[in-house]
Amino acid sequence: MGFWWRPLGVLASVMLVALILWAASGGVAALGFLVGIQAFVMARRLWQEYRLSRWLENPDEVDPPDAAGTWGDIFYRLQKLQRRQRASRSELTTALEQFEHAAQAVPDAMVILNGTEQIEWCNPASRSYLGLDCERDQGQFVRYLMRQAHFLEFLDAADYSRRLVCKSPINRELTLSVQLVPFGEGKKLLVARDITDLERVDAMRRDFIANVSHELRTPLTVVGGFVETLAETADLPPAESRRYFDLMLDHTRRMQRLLDDLLILSRLESADHSLSDEPVNVPEMVRALKSEAESLSRGRHRVAVRISSGMWLRGSQQEIRSALGNLVSNAVRYTPEGGEITLAWYERDGETAFSVKDTGEGIAAEHIPRLTERFYRVDRSRSRETGGTGLGLAIVKHVLTRHGAHLDIQSTPGRGSTFSAIFPAQRVLAAPENAQVIPFPALDQGAA
Repeated sequence: MGFWWRPLGVLASVMLVALILWAASGGVAALGFLVGIQAFVMARRLWQEYRLSRWLENPDEVDPPDAAGTWGDIFYRLQKLQRRQRASRSELTTALEQFEHAAQAVPDAMVILNGTEQIEWCNPASRSYLGLDCERDQGQFVRYLMRQAHFLEFLDAADYSRRLVCKSPINRELTLSVQLVPFGEGKKLLVARDITDLERVDAMRRDFIANVSHELRTPLTVVGGFVETLAETADLPPAESRRYFDLMLDHTRRMQRLLDDLLILSRLESADHSLSDEPVNVPEMVRALKSEAESLSRGRHRVAVRISSGMWLRGSQQEIRSALGNLVSNAVRYTPEGGEITLAWYERDGETAFSVKDTGEGIAAEHIPRLTERFYRVDRSRSRETGGTGLGLAIVKHVLTRHGAHLDIQSTPGRGSTFSAIFPAQRVLAAPENAQVIPFPALDQGAA
């Protein structure tokens, strides 16, 4: 009703004036007045329509029309509608830009396919994983660009609950998990995720289970066989019976050492296992390790100590003791009888290091990068003969990593090896004033 009152009022006024002219001057005057009014209204209407047309053609360049009366109301409402549309368009543009930025930042490859499997859009990660470029490949059929048989079968199946695990077509070292997701009307979203690390961890888990099973199978078989023999043999000679029990005890201890090392690794890898921060008297620990090495060697080796630094460490005394002890026990196990083992604690190039040098058989260069892997052995049969579990250096690596340190391995086949645990300066602290440090001969760098 608000729209009609003004034009109806104008019409009523015009009719009233026409009636007055009719009464005063006759019908010709009234008719002429009405024709003039009609011509004025038509001209004004054409003018306003022209202004409206110009404005609608270029709303951003032409100023909006300004008029009074009914046309003023129409122009005002159109301007109000235009402002709402601009605000909505700005919000949509902002939302679209945010979506594009988010999609470009997503580490997974994302490709939008239309109903005919043509590429409409893809993010930058698609180049690294799938070899697709949005500017170059837009409008191309994805089947023509990725022709692997397993991928084409995956597209044909159109099973949105299924994931395809495959190698990247441009980088065979990457393993991808590919999935199709319904997107919009008749479109599909192709998502490819890098699961290389997950596959590697899963492979490590499978290898770990296989290795543990293999390590436990031999001692369990031996112990089980002896138990069956003892159960089935009534009168077994004491000497043979003692030999059986000694072998069972050795294999039982081997399984116990393996389980102990597994528990240590599990504790080191646990997120709840925080690193203690206590002063560690390394010089005194090195001397204790020398005594343990001599006890383990039983006179088969010459064990020497070279301490040229009185510095201590900050960290977990138990973990550091375990790591350095593993290095020493390995040297005793793998050094032939009559060989020499040297334990050293020294400072060099702003760092402090503990090293174990032996005169064993040495290690070929291709084995050194893998020595800290769990259950990795250069010579499996010899490792079992010496009682090793294959986890010692893995424990050393974890302990040193937790302390910001690293393990350096230098070895020459036929001439021996040197394992060095090198600690950063922030882990080193001066010995307390009341600590007694026994002087030792200076360490020569060649021994280290």
